[in-house]
Amino acid sequence: MKIYQIDSSARKKGSTSRALAKKLLDKIKKPGDEVIYRDLDDEMLFVSGLTESGMKIDKKDQTEEHKKMFDLSEKLVNELKESDIIIISAPIYNYGPPATLKAWSDLAARVGETFRFKPNGRREGLLKNKQAYLVITSGGTKLNSSEDFLTPWLKFILNFFGIDKVEVISADQMALDYEKSIKEANTQIENLFKD
Repeated sequence: MKIYQIDSSARKKGSTSRALAKKLLDKIKKPGDEVIYRDLDDEMLFVSGLTESGMKIDKKDQTEEHKKMFDLSEKLVNELKESDIIIISAPIYNYGPPATLKAWSDLAARVGETFRFKPNGRREGLLKNKQAYLVITSGGTKLNSSEDFLTPWLKFILNFFGIDKVEVISADQMALDYEKSIKEANTQIENLFKD
């Protein structure tokens, strides 16, 4: 089993989303499982200078920046394809996703790799039979409220890639009652694996 863990918090130390994702990973991981780890705060590029959507550009028109972008995109796509379980930790920043997580989704959205267009023009995700776990944290935003633009967006992106088994673990509104939020998140992790 390959587990793909993605952290997106800009905070390296003291990050609640990172700590909860690690706890979830420790709960899921079995002997012999392989973990692919990606810290989006370490290496991320933003899509720019393309002539077509879906990360397409003629090789002869690629600049050095394009090559770096496509190399990273290839890595991200392969990491997704190879994984069986995906854990994504993300804090809500200003009601939405961290910029690095949005950049990750842009680089991972590849025509013919993670999605395709059917003859009728509709899109189809190509990454089937994967389980995703989202660890979402927030200071004041209530998860799944009208102010939460991260959770529904991230679920939609994963569905777009063909990943439709998505579980959410949340520690939201931590600024209001930190202890309560963490306790509830830990309970959610425990309850995921009860028979």
